Amino acid sequence: MNNDLLLLNDGWTVCAEDKTDAVPLNVPGDLHSALLDAGKIDDPYWRDNETTLDWIHQTVWIAKKTFQINNLADAFYTLRFTSVDCLAEVTINGKPAGVCESQFLRYDFDVTEHLIAGKNTIEVRFLSNTLEAKNRAENSTIPIPYMALNSRIGHLNFLRKAQCHGGWNWNIALSPLGFYGDISLLRTNDVRLDDVSIRQRHEDNAVELDVTFFIDAVAPCAADLSVTIDDQQVSDVLHTVKGRNQISLTARINNPELWWPAGQGSQKRYELIIKIGKETRQYEIGLRNIELLTNADEIGHRFAFKVNDREIFMKGANWIPGDALPARATPEQVRDLLQSAVDANMNMLRIWGGGQYEAEWFYELCDELGIMVWQDFMFACNLYPAHQRQWLDLVRQEARQQLRRLSRFACVALWCGDNELVGALKWYQESSNDRDRYLAIYDRLNHALEEAVEDENTGIPFWPSSPSIGRLNFGDGWHIDTSGDMHFWDVWHSSKDFEHYRTVRPRFCSEFGFQSFPSMRVIESFTEEQDRNVSSSVMDVHQRNDGGNSRIVETIARYFRFPDGFEDLLYLSQLGQGLAMKTAIEFWRSNKPRTMGTLFWQLNDTWPVASWASLEYGGGWKTTQYLAKRFYANVLVTAQPDSETGDILLHAISDLAQGEAVRVRVRSINIDTNKQTEIGQYDVITSPTNVVEVTRIAPESIAENDILLFDWQDGNGMNNGENEYLPKRPKAYRLQEPTIHIEVTENDSQTKQITLTSDRLALFVTYDHGGDDIYSDNCFTLVPNEPKVLTVIRKRHSHLKQNGTPKIEFLKG
Repeated sequence: MNNDLLLLNDGWTVCAEDKTDAVPLNVPGDLHSALLDAGKIDDPYWRDNETTLDWIHQTVWIAKKTFQINNLADAFYTLRFTSVDCLAEVTINGKPAGVCESQFLRYDFDVTEHLIAGKNTIEVRFLSNTLEAKNRAENSTIPIPYMALNSRIGHLNFLRKAQCHGGWNWNIALSPLGFYGDISLLRTNDVRLDDVSIRQRHEDNAVELDVTFFIDAVAPCAADLSVTIDDQQVSDVLHTVKGRNQISLTARINNPELWWPAGQGSQKRYELIIKIGKETRQYEIGLRNIELLTNADEIGHRFAFKVNDREIFMKGANWIPGDALPARATPEQVRDLLQSAVDANMNMLRIWGGGQYEAEWFYELCDELGIMVWQDFMFACNLYPAHQRQWLDLVRQEARQQLRRLSRFACVALWCGDNELVGALKWYQESSNDRDRYLAIYDRLNHALEEAVEDENTGIPFWPSSPSIGRLNFGDGWHIDTSGDMHFWDVWHSSKDFEHYRTVRPRFCSEFGFQSFPSMRVIESFTEEQDRNVSSSVMDVHQRNDGGNSRIVETIARYFRFPDGFEDLLYLSQLGQGLAMKTAIEFWRSNKPRTMGTLFWQLNDTWPVASWASLEYGGGWKTTQYLAKRFYANVLVTAQPDSETGDILLHAISDLAQGEAVRVRVRSINIDTNKQTEIGQYDVITSPTNVVEVTRIAPESIAENDILLFDWQDGNGMNNGENEYLPKRPKAYRLQEPTIHIEVTENDSQTKQITLTSDRLALFVTYDHGGDDIYSDNCFTLVPNEPKVLTVIRKRHSHLKQNGTPKIEFLKG
């Protein structure tokens, strides 16, 4: 062993318990990926292969590794599993070493007496997650139903495992198992550092950093410990007792350079070195102060984030696991998705409660990129067996360990108790018939989480549930828009018009969304040619929301002239999704500061599927992601109808820290004749706290079949933009076929540029969307004889087959 740590990631094999044909198992990695790499199974994502692989999660598997220790020192040895999914029995050299029962816990097993000099063998016996879950449900003294509508594989609410592994209304149901983090052997003497917790306390021009050491000692001893940051060191000596020990050191940083979310400032990070005895941990830490404002006002109660004494409108989306095959969610793949969020002007992601606490490198990336994280505890949409002491104790342990683990990350802005568990009390016959009993069970779980947050005291706000009106309020967070955070699903699930988004003004909308199909590139990755029809059985398999494909098609018919072919239908589905999100978010941003955040559902996909994602599987940008780059811009001008007068109001919205001088040009253009009419130029000073009215346009002043175009510029060219407003639905206009000329060049810095010029008005023009090149703009309006220059701002690398010749698409009449 070197440096008292032996990494044990390499050399693992896995086979079914009653078989001998073992295959290599990567660590981190999962069983399905191992079998796929070894040619033992077909691609789970191809056509309708999914259910043919159910035998995998119904089988007991044995993972095995041998390793060498030439000299056993007079020391203590700990076998550490960062994340095991999920039920597993561990032996070393045939002796039981421990049992894993949660994907969300790090397990440390004392194996000092198990090891021998020479060759050692670890075996991990993975039980069938699904069969064990079913058995636990059947043996529960109180019926605890699960979301069968979403989960093809049931009862995972009895396991501490990603709930979406059983399927969701966007996810394949594989119930994977494996090792999702490092496996290592630690050698220590009398003390071992178990956990570290960090709390920031901000004062005027100073930050005090409280670093708490959680230490295991095998015997009383004296241990030196220190904290080093910003060229200063604080040290102490801990006189331990046998067992658990805890001590805190405080370092003070004067005149700190603060960490800011993306778009608000730089992401400065300091090197932090923590030592106890010979054990050292080295981190990069951003210094920032986070507050959640929920004070009463004349409307109800606010829900707004304040960072470093600045209220910031949160712009972003919901995050689900990076891939349904965990091995594919690598740091490189996830960085691409997170970079796409920042490229689209997002500053927050909500890690949804039906997924997983992410690996530490995920939060390191968010710290680096300036993405704030709303962190759910991992509970979603189900009822849970909190009446069982053993299960609830496992949750308590999980909560405390995760709170400590994530305390060092500047990006973590909120701990939320769960996703939609209050609403779930109404979704099941058992809880509807006996709500008091199931509410009491829920309260046990929620109180355990709140208690953990209070006891650990990491300085991060806690919110009981999402949606929620407030602490100990079990009201309707789906329809009350005066307090708390809101989930607003009426437009999608109730098939209401996009304009219905304007009937509510939430304080913070943490879930809402609209579906679309992925691009042809993604569809070709899981279909044969005969499958490429919206009504095919394979397209149905790759749509997990009941009636979803029909709803997409119906929406196309509601807003657009029906397309001639399959590829045009895909484009219109994405345009419909994008316009839904544009309608909601521009309206809600125009209600700032009443509304102080929008997180749409969802950013990414876990497999090739029709879904609410703005980034399709493989990371390609749908039109929604390009529109997000516009509607989440720091300076936005939007047109909103006045429900009382019928006037069209132009609002200037800014998320900048200071007011900005902006010149707005407004004109109209006729769909039939292409005649342009200048309406006016308006100089306004934006406000960091309120929306500024630019102008008011009477509807009768706009000619029949005219649409509004407006653009804006600031003094330094940093916050320029353009937008449009269609008084009628797109299908009401008879658009004439444009001729679009495309010229591709490279400038002196080898940056690729595409110049598009049209002879007629062309609406919602997209160029190569879904491809590996990310452009400066897309899904835009082409005005006759006004060139539009696109710049490639980033080139991605996807595992999907490359597009051929870039395709241009536009709205057809």
